[in-house]
Amino acid sequence: MYGEGAVLAAGGGLIGLLFGFFAQRSKFCLRAAVIDFWHGHFKGKLSIWLLAFSAAVIGTQALSLWGGLDSSSARQIAAKGSLSGALLGGLLFGVGMIMTRGCASRLLVLSANGNLRALLSGLIFAVVAQSSLNGALMPARLAISEIYTVEGGPSRNLLAWVGMGHEAGLALGGIWFLIAIYFASRSSGKTLGVWIGAVGTGLSVAAAWGFSQWVAKNSFEPIQIQGLTFSGPSAEWLMRVLQTPAPKIGFEFGLMPGVFLGSLAGALFGREFKLEGFKDGYSMRRYIGGAILMGFGSMLAGGCAIGAGVTGGAIFALTAWLTLVGMWLGAGLTDRWLDSPATHRLP
Repeated sequence: MYGEGAVLAAGGGLIGLLFGFFAQRSKFCLRAAVIDFWHGHFKGKLSIWLLAFSAAVIGTQALSLWGGLDSSSARQIAAKGSLSGALLGGLLFGVGMIMTRGCASRLLVLSANGNLRALLSGLIFAVVAQSSLNGALMPARLAISEIYTVEGGPSRNLLAWVGMGHEAGLALGGIWFLIAIYFASRSSGKTLGVWIGAVGTGLSVAAAWGFSQWVAKNSFEPIQIQGLTFSGPSAEWLMRVLQTPAPKIGFEFGLMPGVFLGSLAGALFGREFKLEGFKDGYSMRRYIGGAILMGFGSMLAGGCAIGAGVTGGAIFALTAWLTLVGMWLGAGLTDRWLDSPATHRLP
């Protein structure tokens, strides 16, 4: 009656609303987790990321076990992938993430909280992502991606690599969840609501997989299942503003506004909405440079910290895990080079 596009957009909006609210209330941020990890602080910020990641893995693998998701048809596994793009893209994204003080999803969340630094960085990120996808930077992206590729199918599935199934994936998610609980128990000043928000953030990732699979099963037209990501949708929304006719509506159409509104609601609920800008010229140059690196890196890697990292990691896609390794390494080295021994805190 409404068409697949409208249904996907509505679902994307609702799931985005939940993700934005939970991410804002829990202060979910890969950058903060990486800094804590490399500084040996296995407590609050690291536990928030690990709670979200493990919840995404548990939810996604449970869906696969119960027949609610066929992850083998996901782009991150079924299509040809690039190992060189995943590793180098992850490294570049990690560098940019430290420079902008947040990943792509975090920039959107902070923008809704009144952070003008994050808003400008997010806009530059979208421009560079679109240029990397179909513009002037596309030849460079393709050249790097073709250095080392892997065919789609079992060769991109880490669980298939080691001869294990979704039961093992669910068990690994449970182990990581227990580790996250242990880290959380060592933290001080965190409330139960923060931990619930982190779990809700991760379950939103699983919900996106499950919802798109449900639409694909009930559609008369072929629908590509998808999870949460912010690089592609950012580029798509940029083109909606700049070109006519606009791209067809789908999951991404509802996702970005949903996350923004959810984060805004979280900020207003917690009385945390506050307009913030740049302090000096150096700070502005740093944010712009970081946004450029993140935009190119995300398209090279096939996704951002959420899309390639959590969403792809939850289905144990090889390139997603390689991207995660690159992000943690790139961010850790850049933090040591740029900021140590400065005090580290979220903007």
